Amino acid sequence: MSAIEWDQALIEKYNYSGPRYTSYPTALEFTTDFGMAEFDAAAERYSQRPLSLYVHIPFCHKLCYYCGCNKVITRHQGKADIYLDYLEREIQAMAPRFAGRTVTQMHWGGGTPTFLTATQIQRLNGLLRRHFHFADEGEFSIEIDPRRIELSLLGVLSSEGFNRISLGVQDFNQEVQRAVNREQDNGFIRALVARAAELGFSSTNLDLIYGLPLQTRESFLHTLEQVVAMKPARLSVFNYAHLPSRFAAQRKLKEVDMPAPAMKLAMLQDCIRYLTGRGYQFIGMDHFALPDDRLAVAQRHGELHRNFQGYTTQGECDLLGLGVSAISMIGDTYSQNHKELKQYYAQIDALGHGQSVGYALNEDDCLRRDLIKRLICNFELEFAPLEAQYGIAFNDYFAEDFALLQPFVDDGLVLRKADRLEVTLKGRLLIRNICMCFDLHSRRQARRQQFSRVI
Repeated sequence: MSAIEWDQALIEKYNYSGPRYTSYPTALEFTTDFGMAEFDAAAERYSQRPLSLYVHIPFCHKLCYYCGCNKVITRHQGKADIYLDYLEREIQAMAPRFAGRTVTQMHWGGGTPTFLTATQIQRLNGLLRRHFHFADEGEFSIEIDPRRIELSLLGVLSSEGFNRISLGVQDFNQEVQRAVNREQDNGFIRALVARAAELGFSSTNLDLIYGLPLQTRESFLHTLEQVVAMKPARLSVFNYAHLPSRFAAQRKLKEVDMPAPAMKLAMLQDCIRYLTGRGYQFIGMDHFALPDDRLAVAQRHGELHRNFQGYTTQGECDLLGLGVSAISMIGDTYSQNHKELKQYYAQIDALGHGQSVGYALNEDDCLRRDLIKRLICNFELEFAPLEAQYGIAFNDYFAEDFALLQPFVDDGLVLRKADRLEVTLKGRLLIRNICMCFDLHSRRQARRQQFSRVI
């Protein structure tokens, strides 16, 4: 795939806040008007769809100061046993609603899923496999914190059917690690990646963050060099969003130590140039993959999808989220469990499920969801399929949206043709902004303050 074309002036012009579009509409639109009756109706609507499971494990042993995830910091391993007791009850309540479906994808996130011991991992995986029907072959992944596990845990994960892992690395520079309260053994990370390859894991992802305190262009490039030497199949390189008013832990970070905005942009430019120069395909926004990875192949074939887990190859699935704060995408609806652990426990005690809020998409939402997904995954959009599916005349229906898009066309970020839109090489880094032109909900200007900058 061609490299990204970097246009500094246009990047600075359009670098304002916006959604990441892991859903449309975003979670800001979720309300208590959506409950289990609506959830059940959605589950029945597309009852033959395969199923993707997301399991949220909220616990972490130690607080990383940059983190904005839903987590519980504790050193008491017994809290995980209590959580698994409640998760078991949720699994028992939810699984009958999906009887007859086949699980082709599963992901454990957090928090830190490997906060769980090997015995606890086996217990939870056993519960899931007893109550859901799993495909013989699928994509089964788990996030790993490399700081508090033994190398032997990879063998346990392999025997439990996991075939993809994602390691939180963030940065290999030890001064940066100390600044964000995430010191780790870089040599052990290399050993984990090597061992995963030996065990036959089909894909290893490494998470990195740029924009952290004490990072420089030189130090982050050195991290990239060490990462690429391990040849991970996928890389996620996230922009650190400093939102201390929303995430209390971030108040522990000194803004004076953070790279200036111009430096952050330079770090991103270095990153894209370095990774694409060494064979990685730019998937979109902050994701890269080797050309033979399923994610890269799916994008080249126009089959890439996006959901709350990010880019995915399993777009035909309904997504069932289990655990505190987990989000489901069932049919044309979204549903989220309670975000606070006490509320999650209390509702399972009272009602047998953790569902809290959600959203049912109307036809316009569905149309715009499909449009945005195709743009953000494939960087192009043909009008005819959406016209046929939704019975619209594309140019008429989106006349107001095209007016908002015109500056991007004028700046050469988008090509508007008679039958399609094509995002140019210099427009791909600004795909979130381009998608916002078709986002009715984000036009409420005040809501934009809820999001991070696009770069």
